[in-house]
Amino acid sequence: MRYGKLMIVGIVAAALPVGACNRADRPRDEVRTDTATTVDDAAKRQEARAEDISRLDKRVAEIEREYAEAKEEVVKDQKTPTAGLREELKEDVSNVKQAVSDLRTTTPDNWWTRHEAAMKRTADDVEADVSRLAGNVAPKRPSSTTDADGERVSTAPFTSQRDEFVASMRSRVDAMDQALDKVDARGARKTEVDDVRARLKKLGEDVDRLKTASADDWWDVTKARVADYVDRVEGSVKRLDDRG
Repeated sequence: MRYGKLMIVGIVAAALPVGACNRADRPRDEVRTDTATTVDDAAKRQEARAEDISRLDKRVAEIEREYAEAKEEVVKDQKTPTAGLREELKEDVSNVKQAVSDLRTTTPDNWWTRHEAAMKRTADDVEADVSRLAGNVAPKRPSSTTDADGERVSTAPFTSQRDEFVASMRSRVDAMDQALDKVDARGARKTEVDDVRARLKKLGEDVDRLKTASADDWWDVTKARVADYVDRVEGSVKRLDDRG
């Protein structure tokens, strides 16, 4: 009887180190698996981003080709596009190419600074057209701190930066919208006002969508902005030789 008890104790004692070893090894295995999964997911996301950029690159190349052809048609048919359209398009075609190129160096660390700057440039462009059509627009502009490169500096959490920016941009959009409401235009001028209003509406929609954006949405938000820019330039190029 005593011998039997000793046998059982011996078996249990021998099994304990094995069990302890398994419990010690399991967390390390899980960590290795989690790390491998994280690396694999990151690689897939990077590949998807590269594919997004490649598709936009192809669209920009097509825009450049169509732009060159449209310019030839305008000259050939001796058409006169709306004042400044050629210069604006030339600049847009160059800028949209750079915007797609910049996607390659956009990261979770610099995306918001770039996004703010790009949206402000868009607002400035729209405001210039609104001012030309409706007179000066004077929305409230909050002051900001910039670094040596002229980029905005902030130590606030992302949500605070986002909310401040959205409030500022919404103020600008509302002021421009009110200014356009006072414009009484007909004919070609009305068409121009409608075009500016459409751009302003799109800007307002983009601002409103930012209200719920998170820092993790950095790629989707940036890609959508650049893709919208590509869409706008593409549409303008297609209309170039239709304006007389």
